[in-house]
Amino acid sequence: MVSQNPIFIPGPTNIPDAVRHAIDVPMEDMRAPDFPAFTLPLFADVRKVLATRTGEVFLIPGSGTLGWEGAIANTLCPGDRVLTCRLGQFSTLWSTMCERFGLEVVNVDVEWGHAIPADRFARILADDTGHRIKAVLACHNETATGVTSDIAAVRAALDACDHPALLFVDGVSSIASIDFRMDAWGVDVAVAGSQKGFMLPAGLAIVGVSQKAMACGKTATLPRYTTDFAAMQAANAGGYFPYTPATNLMRGLRCSLDLLLAEGLPNVYARHHRMAQGVRRAVAAWGLSLCAADPATASDTVSAICVPTGVDPAAVVRAAYEHWGLSLGVGLAKVADRVFRIGHLGATTELMILSGIAGAELALRDAGARIELGSGVAAAQAWYEQSRPAAARAAAAE
Repeated sequence: MVSQNPIFIPGPTNIPDAVRHAIDVPMEDMRAPDFPAFTLPLFADVRKVLATRTGEVFLIPGSGTLGWEGAIANTLCPGDRVLTCRLGQFSTLWSTMCERFGLEVVNVDVEWGHAIPADRFARILADDTGHRIKAVLACHNETATGVTSDIAAVRAALDACDHPALLFVDGVSSIASIDFRMDAWGVDVAVAGSQKGFMLPAGLAIVGVSQKAMACGKTATLPRYTTDFAAMQAANAGGYFPYTPATNLMRGLRCSLDLLLAEGLPNVYARHHRMAQGVRRAVAAWGLSLCAADPATASDTVSAICVPTGVDPAAVVRAAYEHWGLSLGVGLAKVADRVFRIGHLGATTELMILSGIAGAELALRDAGARIELGSGVAAAQAWYEQSRPAAARAAAAE
């Protein structure tokens, strides 16, 4: 009998059985009088994951891309200037969206594999004495390159020159997996997606919006309808929606939030770091390197792995899927010919990650890479054994 292997792409991620069962329920009346008893606590618990007390939370049927669109359309006017950093495929796509909305985009381009240069942002913002820049867009975790940027440093760059620009953060592949602090970092719009750390199918944009950003909706003149935050706020206040909500996904979200909060968010973040460290040790044992130029910025949710000279990364991904039933992530855009990716976020365990590493070794060999079978697995095993939480080590010793 053949069963489904775990997937090791950076989203959609593996869905826990409890979440799948929570989604598999009959349709319900989203205008029923008791519906707010479900939705209002749901909004409150999403706020806990975003680490905001005062921000509005919106659950919009769609992908994280729709969240990007909402951030722009609800706060800005045609011709407004925004500051972005293009450091990978997804940060580039958000910049392109701004251009299509008729915004004036100031792009800071860095070599893919590097994080947002907060010092360059600081200089640009300090020079903007007329405050023409209305928003700063920052990709917290660039999924294409496996690089995590310092959002607190971006906020510090704004604060150092008392700049009033809004701060938008793409947290699609970081929120619910990597430490994220909306209020503490002064984030005005935080965008997440259901299919990553929230361990759900794709289909929900999960968006946090500060009161400062909400107020901008009164003067913003870009067209909006589906993503009208003011309409959502008015309906959500009573526990309802201005559109047909994705009720089954929201039932799954209720379950995933219960799992995350029961584990404890600091423990969730520590678990992701520990899983990622195992992958990084495997990569080093193979004699390969990450796309992330600085080890300190290597992502805890996805590793973009540079293949050896003469090896086609697409062949690695294809061999993994066709020969071993394993899904790995392809390289994207500028790094398509350099990297393949291993996603290690969401509902992951040591044994799941070890199976992904073992499959990646086989696929690398199939594609012509000269690596020693078992080397990455052994390196990751050693790390997982060494880094086991103290309680687990004590139990194993009894």
